[in-house]
Amino acid sequence: MKNYTDINDLSNVEDIVLEAINLKQSPYQFETLGKHKTLVMLFFNSSLRTRLSTEKAAKQLGMDVMILNIKDSWNLELEDGSVMNLNTTEHIKEAAQVISQYADIIAIRAFPTLADKQKDESEYILGSFKKYASVPVISMESAMAHPLQALADAITIEELKTKDKPKVVLSWAPHPKALPQAVTNSFVKMMQRYNVDLVITHPKGYELDDKITGKTRIEYNQEVALKDADFVYVKNWSSYSEYGKILSHDTNWMMTKEKLGLAKFMHCLPVRRNVVVEDKVLDSDQSVVIQQATNRTFAAQVVLKKILENL
Repeated sequence: MKNYTDINDLSNVEDIVLEAINLKQSPYQFETLGKHKTLVMLFFNSSLRTRLSTEKAAKQLGMDVMILNIKDSWNLELEDGSVMNLNTTEHIKEAAQVISQYADIIAIRAFPTLADKQKDESEYILGSFKKYASVPVISMESAMAHPLQALADAITIEELKTKDKPKVVLSWAPHPKALPQAVTNSFVKMMQRYNVDLVITHPKGYELDDKITGKTRIEYNQEVALKDADFVYVKNWSSYSEYGKILSHDTNWMMTKEKLGLAKFMHCLPVRRNVVVEDKVLDSDQSVVIQQATNRTFAAQVVLKKILENL
């Protein structure tokens, strides 16, 4: 593995998941692999789980870690051929090459604008680093994807499933703010490569990019979709067709204990209580959100391990 910016960078999902679970049993078994290697983590946006879990994963492999919040650095110019006579100070061409001198691996977190679909889909920040950096690049969430989260989700399902092919439902939920499709895009792509029965449910108008959903079943009736579910992943996302817009505040889509049935409840966190999901679900034994967060470390660790082995 050279980079990890998309689910398709994984050659064999099931093997990677099992390797991550093995790392979880003995986190320091490869603690010398990253000796004298440095991970530089760049944050264009805020983070809690991603920042801490990725740093922990790197250190469990013996890596040194440097963290830079981009707002504390020079304003970056990302456009080629630009005349830099306004508020940008340093071009990505130099910045990426310079950071590559300090890093063996670069990890980047950069959210979308949710205003310019074409620009967001170009992954202009992540793509610029991949273009100009001379070392491997990992996505810690980009405009359209969150592959580390999706890998942690697959690890969690593998640990908890009680049948060979569990039914997994991805359900939209209301939220007061417009949120990106990154988590849901990667989750769908991951589940399509895993041995599960995947169903997506949301109000009309919230269809994801059909190049991602493909032939995955979409059910507009949440109750029908949830029937006999083994895992229910609840997540808000803004409209893709009317890009970045909130089309519904329907509180009836909030996940409740009654609707969840016997399924395990999944969410990437942070989550708004009693908006996205009621307290009775989050505080119940059916909630596995903490296990998902724990597995963020081992998702990052297995990815870093694979990249380090190829340096």
